[in-house]
Amino acid sequence: MASDLRLKEQLPELTNRIVQTYCDSGAISHLGHCPLPNYEVVIACVEDLKEIIYPGYRRREGLHIGNVTYHVGDLIDGLHDRLTTQIARALRHDSGISDPCGEDHDFEALGQAKAIQFLEELPELRTKLALDVQAARDGDPAVKTLDEVIFCYPGLEAVTVYRLAHALHLLEVPLIPRMMTEWAHSKTGIDIHPGARIGDHFFIDHGTGVVIGETCEIGNHVKLYQGVTLGALSFAIDGDGNLVRGLKRHPTIEDHVVIYANATVLGGMTVIGHHSVIGSSVWLTRSVQPRTTVVLEKPKLKMHAEAVDLSNGFDFQI
Repeated sequence: MASDLRLKEQLPELTNRIVQTYCDSGAISHLGHCPLPNYEVVIACVEDLKEIIYPGYRRREGLHIGNVTYHVGDLIDGLHDRLTTQIARALRHDSGISDPCGEDHDFEALGQAKAIQFLEELPELRTKLALDVQAARDGDPAVKTLDEVIFCYPGLEAVTVYRLAHALHLLEVPLIPRMMTEWAHSKTGIDIHPGARIGDHFFIDHGTGVVIGETCEIGNHVKLYQGVTLGALSFAIDGDGNLVRGLKRHPTIEDHVVIYANATVLGGMTVIGHHSVIGSSVWLTRSVQPRTTVVLEKPKLKMHAEAVDLSNGFDFQI
């Protein structure tokens, strides 16, 4: 049956009702002459940054010492321009200033300064990430080569984006670091807030379901398995019933700690001492002394034997 064109007559009225919600529910609308950071551009910048950090593993093939300088220089030049614009947009939005022509705040200049500061940190970030790659090689007997880690491990993907986002977070760039880590979260299933502080030689094995909160502090040579949550125990409320922000809500994990699958460690006052091991499925809300192993008591298993009826030549199970 052909569509009824008369039904289209109701679409203008529907459009008006939708537009009215932009006024009634303005908190989820952004209308005006000052654009927000562009999601696609931000993610394109992340991909270019990964191309710089892991040359030869991503899009461009045939790189060698004779042409890599030109390749990286071209990427850096493009990143400078795009990051300047995107950071300036984020800063303007965060300031609450809606006049794009205002002369009191040169957000473009501030965006450029922060973009340059960020790009200057790439050599050090590569050094840190090389240690993370080695941590995966050292911590997983299934790894044959470092190449395998770079190509295949979602934990490294999430940590790479986290370290980039954390550098921007420390430069007090709003919005963009969260956009980056939530994109990595959607790809890997690993949720690392850019505000978390994570030391060297960090390894997430398997990874899916890992959550690392904003105020979490993680030392050096720490290994997490899938499903680990480093979260908040509770949220402080002020006299008006609003969440109190800026407090330490997430645990501190000291050096050389291993936390096995599906363990949950909660609370800003919780400290896991160095060289400790937290077993699978442990729920922990208090501190642990160094060199401590925490495991659940051995569970009690119940088994039901198979019942067999041979009277008619067939087996059945209960």
